[in-house]
Amino acid sequence: MNAISLLQQEEWRIIDQSSLGPLFGALQSFAMDDTLCTSAGSGNSPSVARSWVHHQTVVLGIQDTKLPYLQEGLQLLEKAGFRHIVRNSGGLAVVLDQGVLNLSLIFKDTEKGIDINRGYDAMWEMVKEMFSDFPHVIEAKEIVGSYCPGSYDLSISGKKFAGISQRRLRNGVAVQIYLCVDGSGKERAELIRRFYEIAKKGEQTKFDYPDVQPEVMASLSELFDTPLTVQDVMLRFLNTLKERSGKIYASQLAGKELEWYEGYYLRVVARNDKILGDL
Repeated sequence: MNAISLLQQEEWRIIDQSSLGPLFGALQSFAMDDTLCTSAGSGNSPSVARSWVHHQTVVLGIQDTKLPYLQEGLQLLEKAGFRHIVRNSGGLAVVLDQGVLNLSLIFKDTEKGIDINRGYDAMWEMVKEMFSDFPHVIEAKEIVGSYCPGSYDLSISGKKFAGISQRRLRNGVAVQIYLCVDGSGKERAELIRRFYEIAKKGEQTKFDYPDVQPEVMASLSELFDTPLTVQDVMLRFLNTLKERSGKIYASQLAGKELEWYEGYYLRVVARNDKILGDL
């Protein structure tokens, strides 16, 4: 089975949390995806496509918490009006705000296991289809100088607008992407460049943190030279899923999922508090 076949589900359950506003926090999102991995992995739910937006939040990776002057870096973020949390999966610092749309595709793992690259390729394929009306080539490769660099950075003409990650839990696989839809990619990157500058102060560290070059990052609106909104991209997302499946339907958590969510949420909050409290 190839990456495209992952998109061709019999039905897609849609959970849209893109307009919940500033009170919807990133830790709630982690608990949501863990809940949905458990639900899809156990056969309780079909494949799920979830969308969400978080306001003024910097999501840190575990390695970021080992920066020598982290507290000063966190103070910089707070002064800039950003909350900060630590994610429960790999990667490094990323910026989320009203112009960044996050998407998750959540599947039941197969008996032989969904290959990691196949999950990434499915998300890349979906994004290419979502914007197929634009005459731009969307590449997947590491963009050196971007924040949270990885081999599946999505870019146009060498400028990154998205990053993909994965989370695997209880026979479920969540492939997640952040899409910088509008606003300035350069300004977001400048915030993270300053964060590393202050939190590292040029010291030698065991881990190689990115030397962020703001000019290599941009939003889709900037790259396409077309005003796009999160709502515009949500419509493209839903239309792409609809073309790939027999049925899509809107939903929220129900039944056992509500209990699972409560447990996962308490767990991620406690873990986040412990990590930040131990600094």
